[in-house]
Parts: sequence; structure tokens; C-alpha cells
Amino acid sequence: MKKYHGTNIQCSNGEWIRSGDWVGEIHLDNKQVLEMSRSIGSDRAAIRTARMLRTAIQQISDAMENRPELANVSALTGITLLHRGIIRGLGFELHPLPSKLFTFISTYYLRCLLRMLHPEGKQRVSQNTEKLVPMMLMMTKQSLLEKHGKVGVPC
Repeated sequence: MKKYHGTNIQCSNGEWIRSGDWVGEIHLDNKQVLEMSRSIGSDRAAIRTARMLRTAIQQISDAMENRPELANVSALTGITLLHRGIIRGLGFELHPLPSKLFTFISTYYLRCLLRMLHPEGKQRVSQNTEKLVPMMLMMTKQSLLEKHGKVGVPC
């Protein structure tokens, strides 16, 4: 959990995430992704990563419903180059990064990371430079609970 420091964002459900709001920040375990890529190949690692992310989102949703210390969290957020495929169906919205400097730094860092993690990373970065632009993922707590929560689900 951390406080959001960026421009105010209006999400598709009408909610606003404002500077100072508490958000849950999601991070992938890059070491684990690297090990999977090397052991089972990049395509299978991407599928497995997507499944693991789906499971993690479900666990986060359960925690948001049951843990009082998460009551003030307004949204989940993360920054990724993997926004084109891995977030499909999870409920995240895509938003541009808040500043040009942050975009530049994030782009450089994430492209370097991709070069190291992906078996064909150098080639992918050079062939897909225009597509490899980091985006902010955002999902409000309400959207998370509606899509992944147990509230309102019949027994």
C-alpha cells in the first residue's frame, strides 16, 4: 500500500483516484518470470504469468473484503509494458503515466528489464519499440470487488 501521487484520474465507473488516496501497488516477481521463461519458454511463461496474476487478483479481492487494514485502499495500480495482452479480462483500465520524466525513466527501465527477462528480449525491444510504452494500470476497489469479489455471489 502506498499513497498515490499523480494527476487525478477518473475511472470508467465514475470514481476518481486523487493524489493522496491509498492504493495497492502490484509488482510482478521478475526473478520468477525469468526462471519460467528459461525453463518452459517465453510463450508458456506468459500464459502461466497471466494465470498467476488472475489468482493473485482473486486473493487481493478476498483480502480487500476481509481485512480491515485495507479499508482505505481506493484502487489497485501498477506500471507495465505488458498491457496489451496480460491484463485482458482482469478489469484493469489503462492510463498514461503522470509525467514525461516518469515515462522516460519507466520506459528505459522496463525495456532493459524486458531485454534481460525475455529470451529474445533484445530483438523484441528493437522490433517493437513503438509498442513498448509503459502504461499505468488502474482498477478501483469497487470494480475489483464487483469483478473478482464474493459480495453478491449466491451460495
